Amino acid sequence: MEKQERRFDIDWMRILLILSVFIFHIGMFFNSWGWHVKNNIELSGLNRTMEFMHYWRMPLLFFISGAGTFLALGSKTLATYAGERARRLMIPFLIGIFTLVPIQVYLEKFDEYSSLWNFYTHMFEGVYPEGNFSWHHLWFIIYLFFISIVAIPCIKWLRSEKSKALFAFIDNLSQKKGALLLLGLPILVSQMILRPYWPESTHAFVNDWAYMMMYFLFFICGYIFAKSKAMYQSIIKQRYTSLFASILVTVFMFNSFNLISDNYWAYYFYGCNAILLAWFMGITAMGFCGRYMNFDSPFRKKANEAIYPFYLLHQPIILLVGFYMKDMDLPIGLKATVLCGSSFFMTVLIYLTLVRPFNFMRVVFGLKTLRTADAKLKVNAIKV
Repeated sequence: MEKQERRFDIDWMRILLILSVFIFHIGMFFNSWGWHVKNNIELSGLNRTMEFMHYWRMPLLFFISGAGTFLALGSKTLATYAGERARRLMIPFLIGIFTLVPIQVYLEKFDEYSSLWNFYTHMFEGVYPEGNFSWHHLWFIIYLFFISIVAIPCIKWLRSEKSKALFAFIDNLSQKKGALLLLGLPILVSQMILRPYWPESTHAFVNDWAYMMMYFLFFICGYIFAKSKAMYQSIIKQRYTSLFASILVTVFMFNSFNLISDNYWAYYFYGCNAILLAWFMGITAMGFCGRYMNFDSPFRKKANEAIYPFYLLHQPIILLVGFYMKDMDLPIGLKATVLCGSSFFMTVLIYLTLVRPFNFMRVVFGLKTLRTADAKLKVNAIKV
């Protein structure tokens, strides 16, 4: 049996990461990168900050998913695990493709269709961006499902006696200052091999194998992190070493074209530092979260349940609010505050009133069902 006590820092990190995704998508409305709906004035000054966030935010979310897998798996069979992954990931994914995603594509192509219903009649005409069929922000859900299933043989091995030598090696490595930074090297090597063939993050699954491998390795590392107490303690103890390494590779990354005159090698140097940043910053964040946020609270339990529906709902709501705000003549700071506040409020309100109280909607949004009595009490509370 591998059942472990609750690790509250992992819950808090998951909550913070989903909130960072929300803030990142608010930024996408204002920065100068392409996105589905854009503000009438774009701020290129946001690009560097968002570039920094981009490289480590989602890899760390896969790391947390791997850690959560170990903690939730306990003595469950892998068949049970696979069934739960299918129910909690694929049901929201499939329903979301036909409910949450079409709204977003329609808003982007608003001038081409007379109504949302009219767009639905053209939904299967080609694949986005040229066509209309897409999964938009639900890419994370299908990637996580695929990685969770593909990882089953690895998880089976990591649960067995055969993995003792690996964990002995990890435990020994954890005792050496800065040595855990070296675990970023297998990730770097995988990307050096695969990115010449799949250089860009497409979120399209079929041509995104370099990033898929990176996310897979983060997922497995997260599982190992949750199982190895020595690794967990070392990441906390050496958090300032990891922070220094993160700052160093960030400086190198953003100065690549100043340090190296040849554009090809400057770009290559930039990419290597970006990959290392994903690992270094990931364990830095886990170290500080483990040190300062391994505590429980009533809010933690409620927020931890809410973040999955929050993720599913947040992007279409940001785009919907942003669509009606984009041409308003307001100061950028005020517009950002209104967009952020109203989108957050609407997302939470929909979750609390339409998702959380009802078992059918909970299943649709990947949550466990309430007990019948509890469900009735919550429904009656809302009616009052």
